[in-house]
Amino acid sequence: MFNPFDEKPIPLDDAFMDWKTVYPQSYSKENVDPYSKIRVILMNGIEVEAAIFSHQFHRNCPHQELRRELAVSRRIEQLQQKRINWLSPIGETQLETTIGYEHVAVDLTAWLAMNEPDLYVKETLDFALLEDFDHLYRYANLLDLDQNIPSQKLVKNYVEITPGRPTIAEHRHPKDTVRKYIDFKTADIRTKLNIMIITAGEQQTMNFYMNIGPTYYNDLGRRLYQEIAIIEEEHVSQYGSLLDPTATWLEKLLLHEYMECYLYYSFYQDELDPHLKTIWETHLQQEIAQLHKAAELLKQYENKPWEQVIPGGTFPKLLQFHDTRDYLRKILAEQTELTADRENVLSVNDLPEKHTFFWYQEKVNRDIKSVPSHLVIDQHQQKKGEDYRSEVNPHPVEALRDRKKDNVDIARTKKKELAKV
Repeated sequence: MFNPFDEKPIPLDDAFMDWKTVYPQSYSKENVDPYSKIRVILMNGIEVEAAIFSHQFHRNCPHQELRRELAVSRRIEQLQQKRINWLSPIGETQLETTIGYEHVAVDLTAWLAMNEPDLYVKETLDFALLEDFDHLYRYANLLDLDQNIPSQKLVKNYVEITPGRPTIAEHRHPKDTVRKYIDFKTADIRTKLNIMIITAGEQQTMNFYMNIGPTYYNDLGRRLYQEIAIIEEEHVSQYGSLLDPTATWLEKLLLHEYMECYLYYSFYQDELDPHLKTIWETHLQQEIAQLHKAAELLKQYENKPWEQVIPGGTFPKLLQFHDTRDYLRKILAEQTELTADRENVLSVNDLPEKHTFFWYQEKVNRDIKSVPSHLVIDQHQQKKGEDYRSEVNPHPVEALRDRKKDNVDIARTKKKELAKV
């Protein structure tokens, strides 16, 4: 297996790119493979996280020379981010891009959960998986309602479009979104990578909705983006709380660079589009150079070898997107009615009557008819007779099979409605 620490790095100065290189040929909206598109979306989020993290490190660092080194690395990350984000074509609408964002959230989270050795982290991934799955369903109904575009045309047969844990049931008190952190000194490298990858990915989704939501052309869409952006805040809080706060800034820098190397190498191995494959290969070489620089800085300022943070350095199993529909159906059948109780998850039916979940639900969802995620389904049903779905089999939860009525009770009230097929 590949070990980036064994590779000879290019000179860091060679990672700077001219404008012709930074402005890439966009992918074709009509012909792009959905997995190619979600690789682009994820790596954009990874590079945004790299830049944001570097800025925070820079602002909390007293060493001027180290700050200069961070500025060099950060500029390279920013150039990479611009190159990746500008792969989106001119004719792709924000809602079509949003379908891609939720496709990333579904297949990425499912893959990470299926390959996560830490049961507590896996529980967190499975929990949020059903919520992003529902977001895909809500946005798909908006796209079909407003533009008569079936989202299955965009995601093909890679993922089903059907209700998850209803978005209306995902609104929880902020204190119930903080998970226990994982000790990175003892955690498997797979776990460390998974937490960092999902945190960066969900953070990008949160930022995307925060910024483009109000630019949608009608009120229903603007309101849906606003509501789901708040759920993404919950997810980023949940995932971010898993990160080890005791790790030093330089240890985190090393892990960030390692994560980027891991993802670029994974995607280079799987990419079918030759243009994108070249970009992943080029960025991998740039990231290897930055990884070696991060290891050098760790040794210089903390007198720690990189092996102390990433023992061995060899990549774990590569991230390869594949069909996760059966796994999703299993989690839907088992976990739709779960909610959060401080650092844990449990069935909504097991919560005490005065739990903060019910208090917060009443606070934000007092008028069901004004909840955007419900409204978009209700309006689609009124206009077209039923909701928009793309299923290979009936929904695994009987209470979510009705295509003419949106279920606003399951997972938010004490009604035992869960049922396997």
